[in-house]
Amino acid sequence: MKLLMILMLAALPLHCYADSGCKLLEDVVEKTINSDISIPEYKELLQEFTDSEAAAEAMGKFKQCFLSQSHRTLENFGLMMHTMYDSIWCN
Repeated sequence: MKLLMILMLAALPLHCYADSGCKLLEDVVEKTINSDISIPEYKELLQEFTDSEAAAEAMGKFKQCFLSQSHRTLENFGLMMHTMYDSIWCN
C-alpha cells in the first residue's frame, strides 16, 4: 500500500513535467486532498482514469490514506503540490 502511494505521488509531478497539462493534475490533487469528497464520489470523479476494478479499488485506498490525515497535513500537502506547480518545470 505504501509503495502504491509512493508511486502515485511520484507520477504526479512527472505528469506535469511531461507537459500534459497541469490543470488536470491540480484538479485531481484538489479532489484527493478534499476531505469533503467521499471515497465513492472520488472513484466516480476519476473513473475515466481507471481501467479495471483493481485500479478503482487502489484509487479508493489511495483516497482513504488522505482521509486519514489531519487537516493540517492536508493543507501542507496542498502547499507542497502548489510549490511544485509553480516551479520552473511546470511553467
